[in-house]
Amino acid sequence: MNAQFETPTAVRTDLAAIFVSLELSRSTWLITSLSPGSGEKMSKHAVSAGDAAGLLDRFVQLQEKARSRAGKQFPIVTIQEAGLDGFWIDRVLKANGIESYVVDPASIATSRRKKRAKTDRLDGEALVRALLAFKRGEPRVCAMVKVPSPEDEDRRRICRERKVLIAERIRHVNRIKGLLFAQGVSGYEPLRKDRRKRLEELQTGDGRLLPAYLSAQINRELARLELLLEQIAAVESERDELLAVQKVAAAKSAPAAMLLDLKGIGPEFAAILWAEGLFRHFDNRRQVAAYAGLAPTPWQSGTIDHEQGVSKAGNPRLRTTMVQLSWLWLRHQPQSALSLWFKARVQSNGGRAKKSAIVALARKLLVALWKHVTAGIVIEGAVMKTA
Repeated sequence: MNAQFETPTAVRTDLAAIFVSLELSRSTWLITSLSPGSGEKMSKHAVSAGDAAGLLDRFVQLQEKARSRAGKQFPIVTIQEAGLDGFWIDRVLKANGIESYVVDPASIATSRRKKRAKTDRLDGEALVRALLAFKRGEPRVCAMVKVPSPEDEDRRRICRERKVLIAERIRHVNRIKGLLFAQGVSGYEPLRKDRRKRLEELQTGDGRLLPAYLSAQINRELARLELLLEQIAAVESERDELLAVQKVAAAKSAPAAMLLDLKGIGPEFAAILWAEGLFRHFDNRRQVAAYAGLAPTPWQSGTIDHEQGVSKAGNPRLRTTMVQLSWLWLRHQPQSALSLWFKARVQSNGGRAKKSAIVALARKLLVALWKHVTAGIVIEGAVMKTA
């Protein structure tokens, strides 16, 4: 009797799924798939970027081919990297009954060679292998992104737009001051309400009125600046309205309302903390710190053991806001336990290492705020705003 051996395959039919990776670009979407019964071979197809209907048609063709080989219907499991395309593709796939995952591209293991090959084909195959390992239950093989709801994603637009507008305002103000400084004029403040009247009264350093073309250019800069000021006021009004609605809808238990009750936290900080991070569910404080990129990064190998600083792998807007809020926390909450801890740590270092200590304070403060809005745990020594 001759023994027959089957060639081992990467995907068995008992896994009952077709694993697909999507490598997205501005021009084409590369579809890399591995189906039951196809052995080790991964098939690759391409559709035009943005062609969701063509993508779904290709999935139907993959299912038909797998059914013809195995005699049964297989569901499709997809994976894609988080990037410029956002989350709309993931929502389209899930709306059509497809199991979809969005992965943090930085969490995919890559070769450490100085010169490594990188193509869309290789990246697509790596994503399929990562998806297979994730579905097998291998721990820490990659980090899947929790896709926000359309409402949560849209709510973040307010604070992000305001940040962009503020940066534009700063550029216009600096440009106006620079143009005037080149003529020997200093002390002019473009943000004052009487900016146009004061512009007409300005004289150059050698006693002349401002040149005609320079005056016209600055007036056009002021026009753009005034438009920005109107847009910033409109965005801030929308932000305050959103906070007011959320506060009324959820009463005092609303995260934004609880944040606003703390002295030192205003509408902008409360909106950013709520919209960028605290609306999410976290299982523990480590997840909170990691999401903001404030988690420490150790380096341990043999006798080597030192810290590399924070990971900076999380939400950069939330991390920046927490560092800024930490400095304000020291000013407005000087007798809180966190402020006293910071002062004791800095004093123990002889007044040095304030920057590293403020990052540590930002991490502790974020965890404390998370506990405050989720479990109602009062921050030790914190002062609430007076009614």
